[in-house]
Amino acid sequence: MKELFNYLNGLIESGDYAKLKEEVNSEQPANIAEYFEELSAEKQLFIFRLLTKDMAAEVFSYMESDTQEHIAHSITDREVRHIVDEMFLDDTVDFLEEAPANLVKKVLRNTDAETRELINRFLNYPENSAGSLMTIEFVKLRINVTVLEAMQQIKRTGTDKETIYTCYVIDNHRKLIGVVPLRTLICAEDDQLIQDLMQDDVVSVLTTDDQEEVANIFKKYNWMALPVVDTEGRLVGIITVDDIVDVIEQETTEDMEKMAAVIPSSEEYLKTGVLALSKNRIVWLCVLMVSGTLSQVVINKYQNLLEIAVVLSSFITIITGTGGNAGSQASTMIIRGMALGEIQVRDALEVIWKEVRVGMICGVLLAAVNMLRLTLFSAGTNFWVDLTVSLSMALVVVLAKTIGCLLPILAKVLKLDPAMMAGPLISTVVDAVALIIYFTMAGFFVL
Repeated sequence: MKELFNYLNGLIESGDYAKLKEEVNSEQPANIAEYFEELSAEKQLFIFRLLTKDMAAEVFSYMESDTQEHIAHSITDREVRHIVDEMFLDDTVDFLEEAPANLVKKVLRNTDAETRELINRFLNYPENSAGSLMTIEFVKLRINVTVLEAMQQIKRTGTDKETIYTCYVIDNHRKLIGVVPLRTLICAEDDQLIQDLMQDDVVSVLTTDDQEEVANIFKKYNWMALPVVDTEGRLVGIITVDDIVDVIEQETTEDMEKMAAVIPSSEEYLKTGVLALSKNRIVWLCVLMVSGTLSQVVINKYQNLLEIAVVLSSFITIITGTGGNAGSQASTMIIRGMALGEIQVRDALEVIWKEVRVGMICGVLLAAVNMLRLTLFSAGTNFWVDLTVSLSMALVVVLAKTIGCLLPILAKVLKLDPAMMAGPLISTVVDAVALIIYFTMAGFFVL
């Protein structure tokens, strides 16, 4: 890509615009859209006007939202009209969902009444729902047509469809009753009826279903497209795998941000202002800071013990750090399993029992290694302090693993996102528990 961009920049600098026009129109639209991100605002508009009408619409659908806004603001109403006419409806809706109101008005006034009605209907679907993801550019066949008639229909209308590899069979009331792969049509006899070839065990989603649920269905069946129906079973659109790839990226990013105690944001990091980044982080930082009071309360409670055996304070960080790491390991695995549908709430007891056993193995091994380390390399401590630290570590690891697997499941029961119960939040809870265990053991063995 770097070589391509340097080559195109060279054509701009040399003034060879004829060659530049030829090159940008022969490249992959996604590559040209990426090239736009490297250009200044003036050059973006210049290059965009070198694109053919069809190429311009394709490149526009791949652009970043802020680049789309700049282009749409800068071009004429006629150019806007052509882009909307050539783009698939779901791409147009994706663009308008993030566009400012004045730009939405500009686009809508340059569409025909039918398209404008469709766009408004899509924009009214709940955010992150199947209805907001779907497209209406698909092949639908009547149940009583022959293979020959179906193939003629596909040839006549296929160029305007987002996919033709799966055709959807509907009855006279537009209800979805089956699917026919294009391969089946190609291999069948011309006089065979669609109703004899279709598969009637159709899996579909409702317009109101959440996009994460839709992504899980794609993952389960490995399909290229999935039909979307309304509450009465009527076929209203399909979702294609390219849109689901974007959903998976979005959901994964959101989970990562929640696991790091950051309010999710759809903006790219380098394009997000300092104030916006601060706002996304400060809330959870305040929550975690206040929740850290638990550890302070525990330490204050055992202040007399620390004054008697000052050496105990030097091991606090290693105890709490190890516990936090153990809890984060468990929570990460459980959150991942729940996200992939491998772990359900009903599996709670099995999960807890497994993590307790893992914690016992890890805890014993860590305690043994720590006891050996302290005996060989810490001449300033006595046997009872070493034993206290090592046994505390073993118990903390077991409890940390248990807490780490339990909190995400509890979040699911409370209808919260399990990703919230990760990283910093787990560490905060485990720190307080670890300190209680550590000082209780110290009181028993050291005093």
